[in-house]
Amino acid sequence: METTAPGTRTETPTTDTTDTTAARGEDRTSPTTTAAVRLTGYASGGGCACKIPPGELEDAVRGLVGRQTPGAAEVLVGLDDGDDAAAVLLREDLAVLSTADFFTPMVDDAYDFGRIAAANALSDIYAMGGTPVVALNLVGWPRSVLPMELMTEMLRGGLDVATEAGCPVIGGHSIDDPEPKYGMAVTGVAHPDRLLRNDAAEAGLPITLTKPIGVGLLNNRHKQTGEVFAAAIASMTALNRDAADAALASGARAATDVTGFGLLGHLHKMMRASGVGAVIDRTAVPLVEGAAEALRDGFVSGGTRRNLDWVRPHVSADAPVSEEDLLLLADAQTSGGLLVVGEVPGYPVIGETVAGSGIRVR
Repeated sequence: METTAPGTRTETPTTDTTDTTAARGEDRTSPTTTAAVRLTGYASGGGCACKIPPGELEDAVRGLVGRQTPGAAEVLVGLDDGDDAAAVLLREDLAVLSTADFFTPMVDDAYDFGRIAAANALSDIYAMGGTPVVALNLVGWPRSVLPMELMTEMLRGGLDVATEAGCPVIGGHSIDDPEPKYGMAVTGVAHPDRLLRNDAAEAGLPITLTKPIGVGLLNNRHKQTGEVFAAAIASMTALNRDAADAALASGARAATDVTGFGLLGHLHKMMRASGVGAVIDRTAVPLVEGAAEALRDGFVSGGTRRNLDWVRPHVSADAPVSEEDLLLLADAQTSGGLLVVGEVPGYPVIGETVAGSGIRVR
């Protein structure tokens, strides 16, 4: 891994409103001991909840579409519809997929953080119907504050999950950063005729969700209380490989993964790109163990509230769907499941696509 000298920080600051003052009282002149570290105390956001809000991001990148260069590989999937990865055509039977994803810690354990970050980055390839073939680490580390041994543990977690995926990690890039950050740039391959895309949904089909939601609530609770939620970690470290294989085998053509913009946000982007609407049955949406209690106790992140603010003009809710129900459906996920248009055996159907536009929650 290449390491640069400390320099001017160029990342966009996170804007999560979660209190992050805990664990910030350590002596910053030398690294603290690994036993005393809570990684979440060194980040202003956590996981995919630290994304730039979707409305702001769309405004910032609007119009930034690359030109097709004569003689270059044909772009099959680019910036237009906010897909999970880019796709370029190399041969009639081969598309290359490219993506990058990184974030700040949502759990205190460095090894688990690495595993979650890797699973999350690899998910973008699976969400496109592809197979990851190579990955590069992306690291920001406050080397004067946190022990390098913790960075090693983080990288070991990422390597273990990439190995499980059959994807070699062959280096990367690191910077000295005030906040710890980790993720991967991943290259994958897919058959051009079997891509899962945001713009390929049709009306009259079931909608399947392959992981429960609610990990954002539990991550926020963990950040504030230190409680560890094994179900959330198990969900976030699980690869979406089997779900993607099942979706392709079922004939699906439209899918995305559910991450920082929440179920409602990612569903809205897919329905908007495809020119159709959706109906979601709130009671059919699976929840990770402990999420309902975390919602009841108010552990809603700022990122989740911004997600709902952004998507609200496109959502209608039947009685007795409550504001809390909508917040749950907008919960900022980290390494969430696949949202597939079509029935995928073994996974719950949570609604259906319909003619028209917008999302109705019943």
